[in-house]
Amino acid sequence: MANRLKAEIQQTRPFLSAGEEAFLNLQRTAGLQFQSLARFLKPFDLTPTQYNVLRILRGALPGSLPSGEVGTRMVTPEPDVTRLLDRLESRGLIRRSRENTDRRVVRARLEGAGLELLARLDEPIHEFLSALTSPLDGAQQSQLIELLERLRTGD
Repeated sequence: MANRLKAEIQQTRPFLSAGEEAFLNLQRTAGLQFQSLARFLKPFDLTPTQYNVLRILRGALPGSLPSGEVGTRMVTPEPDVTRLLDRLESRGLIRRSRENTDRRVVRARLEGAGLELLARLDEPIHEFLSALTSPLDGAQQSQLIELLERLRTGD
């Protein structure tokens, strides 16, 4: 199992440190998992980022969220939340409106079509993610979650 990453990325030199190898393993794994999710969502005409936004907005129901808050809640940062919301709105999955009290604030709300699409995806996504993480048992998944949270928070 050791040096599997070196073979995958065709690296001939040793890693500079275990930290470098861990970081590159994390990046490689995240990238491959993301690509797999993108392929899964393609028949639904969604990207993983769009799917993330729809889930965020479903969590805000029955209300809406300011566009900036949608951006801060995203799993992977998106530099242009406005364009992302434009695409979802053009498909009728979300609706945007300006606040009455501060016209600079644009709020996004999940529409019926977006809610229906998420409902259709809930079970298939659950099965897909279960299969994706199936090489790890429940205890290993919990341990991975804890380790990743420690890396992310620095605790």
